[in-house]
Amino acid sequence: MEEILQALKALGEPTRMRIMALCAMGDLSVSELVHILGQSQPRVSRHLKLLCEAGLLQRLREGSWVFHRLSADPEQYDSLHRLIELIPKDDEVLLRDRERLDEVKKERAEKAAEYFSLNAQRWEEIRVLHVDDKVVEAALFDVLAPNLDQDFLDIGTGTGRMLEILSGHIRQGWGVDLSSDMLAIARAKLEKGGHTNCGVRQGDMYQVPFSAETFDLVSIHQVLHYAGEPNRAIVEAARVLRKGGKLCVIDFAPHEEETLRTQHQHRRLGFHETEVSRMMTDCGLNMTEVRNLPGEPLTVSVWVAEKD
Repeated sequence: MEEILQALKALGEPTRMRIMALCAMGDLSVSELVHILGQSQPRVSRHLKLLCEAGLLQRLREGSWVFHRLSADPEQYDSLHRLIELIPKDDEVLLRDRERLDEVKKERAEKAAEYFSLNAQRWEEIRVLHVDDKVVEAALFDVLAPNLDQDFLDIGTGTGRMLEILSGHIRQGWGVDLSSDMLAIARAKLEKGGHTNCGVRQGDMYQVPFSAETFDLVSIHQVLHYAGEPNRAIVEAARVLRKGGKLCVIDFAPHEEETLRTQHQHRRLGFHETEVSRMMTDCGLNMTEVRNLPGEPLTVSVWVAEKD
């Protein structure tokens, strides 16, 4: 009862209601909200503090920036979204807010596109060496078998492609990555696609910013070959999995393409099935399926494990 009253009290102010309506459409920084709302930074920060204290918003630190989005607490998810639905969508003030929000999103998308174009050639050099990405994505979808009651985490999310694929088939999804540039691309793509049930956070694969047993599905897609300690990444993925949850690791089978190490900073030239199985077993996971998707010259392997 007290939590509901606190939430209603926090919403019972025009600016805070505007903030909630905006954050329902994606992550926003303080400076972006200041621009959209046309209010001072201290005033906007005070409103954000109250909304966070009421459990309606959460703060996501990304380097020197702090983004805000709707709370991801599963216990509050349904009631929070019912409150959001009560906010009138045809209000003149809110319509103007959305126009300025569109400007912010356009600027973000332009910056993300610029970074992507500068780095696209590097990714294409690797992509032509293995099976088509769509084949890998179809296998991922098949082995995870997502449903609308599940929460998903993509570790090392990069441009957020896994979130895009699963967004319409899960309750909510999160992507974690260390690169602010990659997160900017992911955020722009999620907003453009209307994937409002998904978000991204800056974080390390060895220490993701979530509590234990938070997710039903976790993926580590083409990330382990960069890891100095891949076993630690598996342990961390297992930590945030709920009982009965699935971990899906997608990476290369052993290969001899040294250029990936010398030119693309790959620490490992693929993984043997026995090594991945051992890492899974060591942290309480049972390997349930292995799929090998041959390419020329690289084979992509998909390893799936469940948590007891």
